[in-house]
Amino acid sequence: MSLPAFIGRCCCKDMGLSEPSEHKDPFCRDRLPATSVMPDFLQHGEGNSSYPVELNAAVELSDVMAACGYGDKVALIGAGQHFTYADVVMWSNKIARVLVDDIGIVPGNRVLIRSYNNPVHVICWLAATKAGAVVINTAPQLRARELQQIIDEAAVEYALCDLRLRDALEACQSQREGQSQDQSQKKALRHIVFFDGRDIEAGDLGARAHKKRPDFCAAKTSRDDVALMAATSGSTGTPKITMHYHRDILAIADGYAADILRIRPEDKIIGTPPLAFTYGLGALAVFPLRFGASAILEEHLRPEDMCQQITAHQASLCFSSPAAYRMMLDAMAHEDFAVADLSSLRAGVSAGDTLPAPVYEAWQRQIGVPLLDGIGSTEMLHIFISNRLDEHEAACTGRPVRGYVAKVVDERGETLPKGQAGRLAVKGPTGCRYLHGKEQTRYVQDGWNYTGDCFYQDEGGRFHFVARMDEMIISSGYNIAGREVEAALLTHRDVLECAVIGVPDELRGAIVEAHVVLRAGLSPTDAKVRQLQDHVKAVIAPYKYPRSIVFRESLPKTETGKMQRYLLQRSGHGQEG
Repeated sequence: MSLPAFIGRCCCKDMGLSEPSEHKDPFCRDRLPATSVMPDFLQHGEGNSSYPVELNAAVELSDVMAACGYGDKVALIGAGQHFTYADVVMWSNKIARVLVDDIGIVPGNRVLIRSYNNPVHVICWLAATKAGAVVINTAPQLRARELQQIIDEAAVEYALCDLRLRDALEACQSQREGQSQDQSQKKALRHIVFFDGRDIEAGDLGARAHKKRPDFCAAKTSRDDVALMAATSGSTGTPKITMHYHRDILAIADGYAADILRIRPEDKIIGTPPLAFTYGLGALAVFPLRFGASAILEEHLRPEDMCQQITAHQASLCFSSPAAYRMMLDAMAHEDFAVADLSSLRAGVSAGDTLPAPVYEAWQRQIGVPLLDGIGSTEMLHIFISNRLDEHEAACTGRPVRGYVAKVVDERGETLPKGQAGRLAVKGPTGCRYLHGKEQTRYVQDGWNYTGDCFYQDEGGRFHFVARMDEMIISSGYNIAGREVEAALLTHRDVLECAVIGVPDELRGAIVEAHVVLRAGLSPTDAKVRQLQDHVKAVIAPYKYPRSIVFRESLPKTETGKMQRYLLQRSGHGQEG
């Protein structure tokens, strides 16, 4: 699908950008990784050079769209509010005026946003980006200690916060203000402006914005200025902070959203991933706004509620995680969900974790529309390998998105033959830039981004996920991919969710341990352990079966639905057989 005709013709250089500020915060530019350890950046379509040198992503996603005829179309729905594209332009301009005129934000300042998934969150992000700020969206689940780590690392002085989430941020502010300069060399969180995600006109931010003019001349930012910081989801421990340019934000839409999803103005997009993570920001803000579509932003959207919300809004595209799709399918089996009508869906997108074949197959049987597995990362900003609407299959991640190239290599970086598993390396229009360059040489080597995943490529060129490189289990000399064992367990009718890890064993070096959530009404017993073990032996090679099974009520996940398997290592052993 070609991009909408107006993109590239009606660009932000025609909308009016302000002259460069006399004051510009160089913090991000000064802390980019050295050129020698940057990844190679490839062009897609006409190339990154097709973006004008003067570029503000927020203007492209709001003012440009309104000017090109979408002003009266609904852009954002949620929390009892509807915003047209004209509304988004007006309110983002008013809030940008508050940030610049009242608070004194200059281009390059970091602005932390703390909110639920709602339209006001998106408008605040656009406003801060128009002002030239570097935005860090944070998840509502974060506590003061976690927020403080981000604030310190990124030297954040400004924050926009939903009134309902004020306590943790205020704790960060008071803690820092209580220290002397000698005790802390970090900048204090100087300004917190509160808003109400349920009513854009309420709260201090709304009251100030209401008095402002509805026009705003956006900061004169470059396509290569940092616009976004994002903390990795922490599926393996401490999160790291990545940096992305204005052009990167548009590139993920002009590549993945256009090439794979073929998003069009009539689409209504819904999903569970938080806007705080790049998967959710792309899916529920960047993609719909880039193509004149509508985003449905529900604050507390549980997987089991998705079917009802898709029915109510007649959503056409759904973004979520494999675990959430599994819960959706399980919910639809109950009588309460018999009235759910998913006929409006034309596709679902699964990311955040690999999509197990049993979940894909159950979706195809029950829903009958494509469920596209894809792999992305915070470092790459969004999905870079994916199945297609007309080419998708179980246990397959697909092909590189337009503009990206990928290969499977050995430890020396040599390309492996088709069918042989190894390290995944990728490059494209986006890539890893860690703040302060921390761990940059681990992720980027010889211009390639190494995601930490083990893949193989089939004879047809499609990529297949095997495991995370740090999750391969070596037991009695055998290499066992925990995800393969998980997929086998999920074919058993009694298993709702599961996660497999390796745990130390004196005799075998390590054994396979499965953490299992049973369906409602079932009890964990020794007999159930043996039943599940025998089931795995019948589905895959017997040596791969879980010698230890731990029954749990739930499994630890990040806010994006990614399984936090490293937390299971601390849980102790289960029942062995």
